[in-house]
Amino acid sequence: MDIISPCPRYSSRGQNCPALPAGQSMDYSMSSPLGASEPLCKHTVPFPTPCATWTAGQPVTVTFAPGGAPHGGGHCEFSLSYDGGSTFVVVYQILGTCFGAGQGVRQYTFGLPAGLPSSDKVVFAWTWVNAIGNREFYMNCADVAIKGGSAPYTGKQMTIANHSGYPTIPEFSGNSNTGAQYYNNATTITVSGNGGSGGGQYGDNTPVAHTPAPPASYTS
Repeated sequence: MDIISPCPRYSSRGQNCPALPAGQSMDYSMSSPLGASEPLCKHTVPFPTPCATWTAGQPVTVTFAPGGAPHGGGHCEFSLSYDGGSTFVVVYQILGTCFGAGQGVRQYTFGLPAGLPSSDKVVFAWTWVNAIGNREFYMNCADVAIKGGSAPYTGKQMTIANHSGYPTIPEFSGNSNTGAQYYNNATTITVSGNGGSGGGQYGDNTPVAHTPAPPASYTS
Protein backbone atom coordinates (compact mmCIF):
# COMPACT_ATOMS: atom_id res chain seq x y z
CA MET A 1 0.00 0.00 0.00
CA ASP A 2 1.22 3.50 -0.79
CA ILE A 3 -0.16 7.01 -1.10
CA ILE A 4 -0.20 8.87 -4.40
CA SER A 5 -1.54 12.22 -3.14
CA PRO A 6 0.03 14.21 -1.70
CA CYS A 7 2.95 12.95 -3.78
CA PRO A 8 5.34 10.97 -1.58
CA ARG A 9 9.04 11.47 -2.07
CA TYR A 10 10.33 10.01 -5.36
CA SER A 11 7.10 8.14 -6.14
CA SER A 12 6.86 6.82 -9.68
CA ARG A 13 3.06 7.14 -9.68
CA GLY A 14 2.39 10.06 -7.36
CA GLN A 15 0.13 12.92 -8.44
CA ASN A 16 1.40 16.48 -8.97
CA CYS A 17 4.94 15.58 -7.96
CA PRO A 18 7.71 18.20 -7.95
CA ALA A 19 10.94 17.56 -9.82
CA LEU A 20 13.28 15.09 -8.18
CA PRO A 21 16.10 16.55 -6.11
CA ALA A 22 19.45 16.53 -7.89
CA GLY A 23 21.15 13.16 -7.74
CA GLN A 24 18.03 11.23 -6.64
CA SER A 25 16.20 8.47 -8.51
CA MET A 26 12.57 7.46 -8.89
CA ASP A 27 11.34 4.87 -6.42
CA TYR A 28 9.33 2.02 -7.93
CA SER A 29 8.81 0.18 -4.63
CA MET A 30 6.77 2.72 -2.67
CA SER A 31 4.34 0.05 -1.49
CA SER A 32 7.05 -1.93 0.29
CA PRO A 33 7.49 -1.73 4.07
CA LEU A 34 10.32 0.25 5.61
CA GLY A 35 13.46 -1.87 5.74
CA ALA A 36 14.95 -2.67 9.13
CA SER A 37 18.00 -0.48 8.46
CA GLU A 38 16.20 2.28 6.56
CA PRO A 39 15.63 5.67 8.20
CA LEU A 40 12.19 7.13 8.76
CA CYS A 41 10.67 8.31 5.46
CA LYS A 42 13.16 6.06 3.60
CA HIS A 43 14.18 9.03 1.42
CA THR A 44 15.76 11.76 3.52
CA VAL A 45 16.37 14.45 0.89
CA PRO A 46 13.17 16.49 0.48
CA PHE A 47 11.64 17.66 -2.76
CA PRO A 48 12.92 21.14 -3.69
CA THR A 49 9.36 22.52 -3.49
CA PRO A 50 6.22 21.43 -1.61
CA CYS A 51 3.89 19.08 -3.46
CA ALA A 52 0.83 20.59 -1.72
CA THR A 53 -0.17 23.61 0.36
CA TRP A 54 -2.59 22.96 3.21
CA THR A 55 -4.36 25.33 5.60
CA ALA A 56 -4.64 24.71 9.34
CA GLY A 57 -8.22 24.00 10.39
CA GLN A 58 -9.27 22.93 6.89
CA PRO A 59 -9.92 19.45 5.44
CA VAL A 60 -7.25 17.63 3.45
CA THR A 61 -7.53 14.48 1.37
CA VAL A 62 -4.99 11.66 1.25
CA THR A 63 -5.33 9.23 -1.66
CA PHE A 64 -3.85 5.75 -1.93
CA ALA A 65 -2.89 3.89 -5.08
CA PRO A 66 -5.69 1.63 -6.32
CA GLY A 67 -5.51 -2.05 -5.52
CA GLY A 68 -2.70 -3.09 -3.28
CA ALA A 69 -2.60 -5.60 -0.44
CA PRO A 70 -4.27 -4.17 2.69
CA HIS A 71 -3.24 -7.15 4.87
CA GLY A 72 -6.43 -7.13 6.93
CA GLY A 73 -6.26 -3.41 7.64
CA GLY A 74 -4.50 -2.39 10.82
CA HIS A 75 -3.37 0.81 12.52
CA CYS A 76 -2.74 3.98 10.48
CA GLU A 77 -1.54 7.43 11.45
CA PHE A 78 -1.22 10.67 9.51
CA SER A 79 1.42 12.94 11.01
CA LEU A 80 3.45 16.11 10.45
CA SER A 81 7.08 16.96 11.12
CA TYR A 82 8.39 20.49 11.45
CA ASP A 83 12.03 19.48 11.98
CA GLY A 84 12.81 17.65 8.76
CA GLY A 85 11.56 14.24 9.81
CA SER A 86 13.09 13.80 13.26
CA THR A 87 9.82 14.07 15.20
CA PHE A 88 6.23 13.73 14.00
CA VAL A 89 3.03 14.90 15.64
CA VAL A 90 -0.15 12.96 14.84
CA VAL A 91 -3.02 14.84 13.19
CA TYR A 92 -5.30 11.88 12.36
CA GLN A 93 -5.42 8.27 13.47
CA ILE A 94 -7.28 5.07 12.54
CA LEU A 95 -6.83 2.15 14.91
CA GLY A 96 -7.68 -1.37 13.81
CA THR A 97 -9.65 -0.58 10.67
CA CYS A 98 -7.32 1.21 8.29
CA PHE A 99 -8.72 0.90 4.75
CA GLY A 100 -12.20 0.29 6.15
CA ALA A 101 -14.12 -2.75 7.34
CA GLY A 102 -14.01 -4.27 3.85
CA GLN A 103 -10.46 -3.01 3.24
CA GLY A 104 -11.60 -1.18 0.11
CA VAL A 105 -11.11 2.43 1.26
CA ARG A 106 -8.42 4.19 -0.76
CA GLN A 107 -9.00 7.80 0.27
CA TYR A 108 -9.34 9.62 3.58
CA THR A 109 -10.43 13.20 4.17
CA PHE A 110 -9.86 14.71 7.59
CA GLY A 111 -9.54 18.15 9.15
CA LEU A 112 -6.17 19.53 10.10
CA PRO A 113 -5.92 20.94 13.63
CA ALA A 114 -6.62 24.67 13.65
CA GLY A 115 -3.61 25.38 15.84
CA LEU A 116 -0.90 24.16 13.47
CA PRO A 117 1.96 26.61 12.90
CA SER A 118 2.91 27.91 9.45
CA SER A 119 5.87 26.51 7.56
CA ASP A 120 6.71 25.74 3.95
CA LYS A 121 9.04 22.94 5.06
CA VAL A 122 6.70 20.39 6.64
CA VAL A 123 7.03 16.63 6.19
CA PHE A 124 3.72 14.77 6.03
CA ALA A 125 3.84 11.07 6.89
CA TRP A 126 1.43 8.20 6.50
CA THR A 127 2.37 5.20 8.64
CA TRP A 128 0.76 1.78 8.89
CA VAL A 129 1.10 -1.37 10.99
CA ASN A 130 -0.63 -4.15 9.08
CA ALA A 131 -3.03 -6.52 10.85
CA ILE A 132 -2.17 -9.74 8.98
CA GLY A 133 1.09 -11.05 7.57
CA ASN A 134 4.75 -10.38 8.27
CA ARG A 135 5.23 -7.84 11.04
CA GLU A 136 6.05 -4.72 9.08
CA PHE A 137 6.04 -0.93 9.32
CA TYR A 138 5.00 1.08 6.28
CA MET A 139 5.80 4.76 5.82
CA ASN A 140 5.43 7.27 2.98
CA CYS A 141 6.50 10.90 3.35
CA ALA A 142 5.52 13.98 1.35
CA ASP A 143 6.79 17.55 1.49
CA VAL A 144 4.01 20.07 2.10
CA ALA A 145 3.49 23.67 3.15
CA ILE A 146 1.14 24.62 5.97
CA LYS A 147 -0.61 27.98 6.26
CA GLY A 148 -1.36 28.41 9.93
CA GLY A 149 -0.47 30.51 12.92
CA SER A 150 2.70 31.36 14.78
CA ALA A 151 2.09 29.49 18.04
CA PRO A 152 3.46 25.98 18.68
CA TYR A 153 1.17 22.95 18.47
CA THR A 154 1.08 20.06 20.94
CA GLY A 155 -0.17 16.57 20.16
CA LYS A 156 0.71 12.89 20.34
CA GLN A 157 3.97 11.68 18.87
CA MET A 158 3.78 9.28 15.91
CA THR A 159 3.91 5.63 16.97
CA ILE A 160 6.54 3.33 15.47
CA ALA A 161 6.27 -0.45 15.75
CA ASN A 162 7.54 -3.54 13.92
CA HIS A 163 10.70 -1.62 13.07
CA SER A 164 14.25 -2.16 14.29
CA GLY A 165 14.52 -1.29 18.00
CA TYR A 166 10.79 -0.78 18.48
CA PRO A 167 8.01 -2.95 19.93
CA THR A 168 6.52 -5.71 17.80
CA ILE A 169 2.75 -5.73 17.48
CA PRO A 170 1.60 -9.29 16.71
CA GLU A 171 -0.99 -10.17 14.09
CA PHE A 172 -4.42 -9.03 15.19
CA SER A 173 -7.11 -10.03 12.73
CA GLY A 174 -10.39 -9.84 14.63
CA ASN A 175 -8.92 -7.99 17.63
CA SER A 176 -8.37 -4.37 16.69
CA ASN A 177 -7.22 -3.50 20.23
CA THR A 178 -3.97 -5.42 19.76
CA GLY A 179 -1.12 -2.96 20.05
CA ALA A 180 -3.46 -0.03 20.68
CA GLN A 181 -1.69 0.72 23.97
CA TYR A 182 1.35 2.03 22.09
CA TYR A 183 -0.83 4.57 20.30
CA ASN A 184 -2.97 5.48 23.30
CA ASN A 185 0.09 5.96 25.53
CA ALA A 186 2.17 7.87 22.99
CA THR A 187 4.35 10.70 24.23
CA THR A 188 3.00 14.23 23.81
CA ILE A 189 5.28 16.55 21.85
CA THR A 190 5.21 20.18 20.79
CA VAL A 191 6.16 21.37 17.30
CA SER A 192 6.77 24.88 16.04
CA GLY A 193 7.15 26.57 12.69
CA ASN A 194 10.90 27.08 13.10
CA GLY A 195 11.72 23.50 13.97
CA GLY A 196 10.02 20.77 16.00
CA SER A 197 10.64 19.30 19.41
CA GLY A 198 14.24 18.36 19.87
CA GLY A 199 15.14 18.90 16.21
CA GLY A 200 17.01 21.52 14.28
CA GLN A 201 15.39 23.77 11.73
CA TYR A 202 14.58 22.07 8.47
CA GLY A 203 16.75 23.67 5.82
CA ASP A 204 16.55 23.47 2.05
CA ASN A 205 17.20 19.92 0.81
CA THR A 206 18.77 18.94 4.11
CA PRO A 207 18.90 15.14 4.49
CA VAL A 208 17.79 13.83 7.86
CA ALA A 209 18.65 10.16 8.31
CA HIS A 210 16.82 9.61 11.55
CA THR A 211 16.01 6.31 13.20
CA PRO A 212 15.25 7.35 16.79
CA ALA A 213 15.35 5.21 19.88
CA PRO A 214 11.94 4.23 21.29
CA PRO A 215 10.72 6.74 23.86
CA ALA A 216 10.80 5.68 27.50
CA SER A 217 7.01 5.84 27.62
CA TYR A 218 6.66 2.84 25.30
CA THR A 219 5.15 0.30 27.65
CA SER A 220 3.27 -2.87 26.94
